[in-house]
Amino acid sequence: MGEAEVQTTFISCGCNRSVNAAAWGPSNLVAFAAHNVVAVISPQTAQITWTLSGHKDLVTCVEWLPKHEVCHGDIYKGHEHGLLSGSADGTIMLWAYHIIEKKWRNVQQVQNSHSKGVTCIAGLMLSQSEALCASCSSDCTVLIWSTSMPSEVGGEFKLSSMQRIVTGSRSVVAVSLAPVPGSSDGILLAMGGLDNTIRLHCRMQDGQFAPACILKGHQDWIRALDFSCSVPDDNSGQIVYLASAGQDRTIRIWKIGKKDSRILDSQGQVPSIKMYIEGPIFKAGPIIYQASMESLLTGHDDWVYSVKWQPPSLKSGIEDAEILQKLSILSASMDRTMMIWCPDPSTGLWLNEVAVGELGHTALGFYGGLWSPTGDSILAHAFGGSFHLWKDVGVQAPEWQPQLVPSGHSGSVTDIAWAKNGQFLLSTSHDQTSRLYAAWNRSREDKTDKTQAWHEIARPQVHGHDLHCVAVIKGPGNHRYISGAEEKVARVFEAPASFLRTLEKVNGCTDYNDKDSIQPEDVKILGANMSALGLSQKPIYVTGTQASKTLDGNAENMDSLPDALPTVLTKPPLEEHLGWNTLWPESHKLYGHGNELFSMCCDHKGHLLATACKAQTSNVAEIWLWDVHSWRALQQLHSHSLTVTQMEFSHNDKFLLSVSRDRHFSLFHAAANGLSEPDDQFTYKLIARVEAHKRIIWSCSWSPCDKFFATASRDKLVKIWGIHEEDSGYAAKQMGILPMFRSSVTAVAWAPCMVGDSYLLGLGLENGLIELWKIKPLLLKTIDGSAAAAHRNGLVGFECTKFHQFEASICHVASVNRLAWRISGSSKTELALSDHMQLASCAADHAVRIFSIKCR
Repeated sequence: MGEAEVQTTFISCGCNRSVNAAAWGPSNLVAFAAHNVVAVISPQTAQITWTLSGHKDLVTCVEWLPKHEVCHGDIYKGHEHGLLSGSADGTIMLWAYHIIEKKWRNVQQVQNSHSKGVTCIAGLMLSQSEALCASCSSDCTVLIWSTSMPSEVGGEFKLSSMQRIVTGSRSVVAVSLAPVPGSSDGILLAMGGLDNTIRLHCRMQDGQFAPACILKGHQDWIRALDFSCSVPDDNSGQIVYLASAGQDRTIRIWKIGKKDSRILDSQGQVPSIKMYIEGPIFKAGPIIYQASMESLLTGHDDWVYSVKWQPPSLKSGIEDAEILQKLSILSASMDRTMMIWCPDPSTGLWLNEVAVGELGHTALGFYGGLWSPTGDSILAHAFGGSFHLWKDVGVQAPEWQPQLVPSGHSGSVTDIAWAKNGQFLLSTSHDQTSRLYAAWNRSREDKTDKTQAWHEIARPQVHGHDLHCVAVIKGPGNHRYISGAEEKVARVFEAPASFLRTLEKVNGCTDYNDKDSIQPEDVKILGANMSALGLSQKPIYVTGTQASKTLDGNAENMDSLPDALPTVLTKPPLEEHLGWNTLWPESHKLYGHGNELFSMCCDHKGHLLATACKAQTSNVAEIWLWDVHSWRALQQLHSHSLTVTQMEFSHNDKFLLSVSRDRHFSLFHAAANGLSEPDDQFTYKLIARVEAHKRIIWSCSWSPCDKFFATASRDKLVKIWGIHEEDSGYAAKQMGILPMFRSSVTAVAWAPCMVGDSYLLGLGLENGLIELWKIKPLLLKTIDGSAAAAHRNGLVGFECTKFHQFEASICHVASVNRLAWRISGSSKTELALSDHMQLASCAADHAVRIFSIKCR
C-alpha cells in the first residue's frame, strides 16, 4: 500500500426511530443509534465525532455507565466510561471511552442475549468498580447483568448475565434501577410494558430479584420509567421517586419509602381499605416499604414517550459529601413538545415550568428527551431522526434558547453530488428529503476562531416520495439541480436569493467568476413555500425594497410570505428552520418517463441532462436527453433492456456512458457539431454495447483524461476499459481488471488529480468499506521515448495497485451507494499532482461522509 493520510472531515446521519435511542453521558457526549452503528455527538462543536460499528442489525437503545457523574455517593473516579448498546437482533455490546485520550474501544459483544430486539437498557453504579444493568426485550424477558469496571487504564470491562426474568405474554419496553432507600444492599427494579402496569422487583442479599408489588394506574402502554436518587423525607427518612410515562398522555410520579410495620397484623396483611388507597406495600429484608402515587401530571396532547429526572449533583462538605437530587422532570411527547415539571415550593403541586417545541411543519413528534450533565440544556430526538437542543441562557430567570445540533438523513442515502464549484454537497435519500452541506467559516463570527466545520445549511427539497438520484447543472449561472424520485417526474430546482447570500456569509466564499453568473441581488425569488396537500415547492417572489428588507431578516410585511420565512443567515440554521425556511423553488418539471426515476447526470458544460427510470423491458429502459436551456426532450437513446443504474458524461462531453442491470455498458458518442452551440440540433449515437460483467453493473466512472473508464459490478470485479479511435469509428476494449474483491463493488469514482504517474480510483463496497487504488497506464514505447507521443498512440494496459484501504472504524456499515470527489475550482481541467483532496460518500446506513486525503 502507498502512503496516504485519510481523516474524517464530516459525518452526517440521523437518529433511529426508537424511544431509547439516545443518551447524554457524564463526559458531556451524546451517544445515539444511527442505523447499525452508535454515533457520538459533541454538543460543544455540534459535530458527530465518532461512529462505533459492530452491530449487525439496527441499534435500538443505548445507556452510559455511569449514567451520571455522581457514582455511589461520590464523583466517579474511573479513567473510562462504559457505553451499552442493544440492537434489533438481540445483541448487546459494551464499549469503553477513555476520558483523557478521547478514544474508544470495543470491550465485549454478547450475541443472542435476547431472542428478539432489545428495547431498553438501564444501569446502576454499585461502587467505583461495579455496576448492575437490566435489559428488556420484545421476547418478554428481562435480563440482569453484572458489570465490572476497570480500576486502571485499559483494564478489563466484563459483562456477565446474572438472572433472567420472564414477564409473561406481554413484553416489557421500559426498565429502571435504583437503590432501596435506607438500605445498604437492596436494589429496586421497575418494569413497564404493554400490560399497563408497573412491576416492582427487589433484590437483597441472595443477589436475585423477586417480585415486590404491582403499581396500577396507567390506562395504556407504559413507554418510559426513571428512578430518582434518594431524597430526604420527614416521615420515611429516605425515599426514592419513580416517574412513569405512557401512551395515555399522562405522567405519574410514585413515592417509595419505609412504612411503619406496627400497623400490620401478625400475618403481614393490610388491615384496612385506607392502605389499598395509599398504595401497595412490600418487604425488603426486615423493612416494610410502601409505593404510593405522589402526583398525576397532565399537559401533553399525545403519547408521552420519555421521562427523565434531572441529573443529581454533589455538594461537598467538610466531613462528607451529599447528593443533591433536584426534583425536576423532563418529558418528551409525540405532540412535538418537551416539558420540565417541578413541585411548587408553597403547595407541593407539580407544575409545568418550561415548555419548548411546537415545531409545526418540521417534525412529527419527539421520541425521547435528555438532560445535559449539568441540567442547563435539554435535547430531543424526533420521529424524523432529527435532534433539537435548547439551552438555558437566562441570568436571573430561565430563558431556553434553541442551539445548533448535527443533522442527517433517517433513510438510505441514495445519491450525492458536489456543486459546480465545490462549495457545497447535495444528498438525496429515501427519507424523502434532499440536504445541502457546506463548510461554516467560524472566523466570520469569531475572529479568534479559525476553524471550519461542515453543517447542513439548507434542505432544498422536502418531498412525499423517496428520492433516488440527483444531478447538479454545471454550466454558468445560478446554482441549479435536478432530482428524481419514486415518481415519473424529474424536478428542477433553482437557488433562491436567500440561499445565495447565506452561502456567501456562512462559507465566506464569493465564487462568481463566470461572466454569465447571476448575482444574488438579481434573483427576485426569495425562497419557496410548500403547499399543504401538494408536492411542488412554489416560489416566493419579492421585489424592490420589500426584497431587501426581508433578506436582511426584517419581516414587517408578511403578505407575500404565507408560511415560510427565508432569511439570510450568518451561521448554519437550526433544525426548526431547515425543513421549512430553506426550501428551493421548483422551476420546471420534466415529464416523459413511464416509471419512477432511478438515475440521472448532467454534462460538464451545462447543456444536457440525461435521465433514466426503472425498467423491465427495453422500451422503458431508454435514456432521455433534455436541453437544459429550454427543458425540451431532445432524444431517446435505446440500448439497455433493464434499469440503467448509473450514467456519466465524459469530461469533454463527447461521450455518454451508461451501465445497467442487464450486465451491459453502453457508450454513446456525440455528433461532430454536437456541443458547439446549445441550440444546435445534435444527436448521440450508440457506438458500443458490451456485456461487461456476469452480474448487475452498479457504477461507472470516466478517468480525468477521458481515454478510459471503469465499471463496478455485483460480481465483485472492477474492470477498466479503453477508448480507441479506429477507421470505422470509436471502439471500447478491456484494458485491465482489478483482483476480485470479497464484497460486491457498488460505487466507483476516479480522482480528479493524479498521484505521481498514476491515476487514483476510489471504490465503495457493499460491506461499507472504501478503498483507493493506483492505476498506472502502461504506455507504448516510441522511437524518441516521448511519453506524450506514446499517450497519443494509445495504451496497452494498466498496472493496478491497492494504494490505501480506509479503516473500518471510519467507513460505512452498509452498501456504499455513491462516491464523489471534490474539485476545487470550476475551470480546473489539467491533471496535476495533488497532495490534498476530498472524497464524499453516501450509503444505505443513512450516512454522508467527507474524507480529507493527503497523498505522499
